[in-house]
Amino acid sequence: MLEIVTALVPIFVLIVMGFALRHRGLVADEFWLPCEKLNYFCLFPALMFSQIATASFGGLSLRPMAMTLLGAVLVGGSILYAWRLFHPQPGPVFSSVLQGALRPNTYVGVAAATALYGQSGLTVTAVAIAIMIPLLNVGSIVVLAIHGKDGPVDKGRLAKTILTNPVILSVLAGALVNGSGLPVPKAMASVLTILGGASLPLGLLAVGAGLDMTAARVSRGPVMQSSVVKLALVPLATYAIGSMLGLRGVTLSAVVLFNALPCTPSTYIMARILGGDHRVAAGIISIQTALAAVSIPALLVALTWPQA
Repeated sequence: MLEIVTALVPIFVLIVMGFALRHRGLVADEFWLPCEKLNYFCLFPALMFSQIATASFGGLSLRPMAMTLLGAVLVGGSILYAWRLFHPQPGPVFSSVLQGALRPNTYVGVAAATALYGQSGLTVTAVAIAIMIPLLNVGSIVVLAIHGKDGPVDKGRLAKTILTNPVILSVLAGALVNGSGLPVPKAMASVLTILGGASLPLGLLAVGAGLDMTAARVSRGPVMQSSVVKLALVPLATYAIGSMLGLRGVTLSAVVLFNALPCTPSTYIMARILGGDHRVAAGIISIQTALAAVSIPALLVALTWPQA
């Protein structure tokens, strides 16, 4: 337990620092949006491309990993749809609850996997991102098209949103380079490493800066509903499915960690743009990020740490 907490403390310290820097006025509000854009469009894609392009997938069980990650997300989504049959919610609220219960914060995930499991954990997490992020982004847009208050999303806009997502593009480009066997030039690899190294601290600070505890208090019911599914039920389903499919050690631990991550801040942006309830989304992001400081260590100790 102490090893896990020690590894994860710096991550949550940076998140708390980001919250303090913004809400104490130590850094101007105008700083954060350009910071988030820089990370989203440049730094994090550089990290993802370099990891996918140079990763060795020979020792990974890719099909069981994909089935585990997707199966657990389907379990979580099914639980929420079943809940809605007995406890109806407005479409925009439900779309934010569903997004919050299924979409992971990859900044926290990459930082945590690297701190806990080193390069092996980072490779597994990069593969998980390659599998899940395109599907979850597309799925979220479809959910918002069905349940959002703005009605059906224009097909052209939908395609543009997917095809211009920098994380999806960087993952696909990295996979193409990896699969083709083309070497990444040394100078380019060095540049990507430097850019990628800046991504996580800036991303974690920005996560903290974006926390909104007032929104969490206003929407307590949907926030807790989404948080229980995301931080407890989905990771438990991940462990159960992964164990049945033969995943062990770092691979099992890292996929459980990936599906135990708090909700991504981009949920708020997507809810705001595509007709979800962005205040509920803000509350979900804030509470899940705070609770994850306790839930992630507890889950890893209880389920996977002895195997890692």
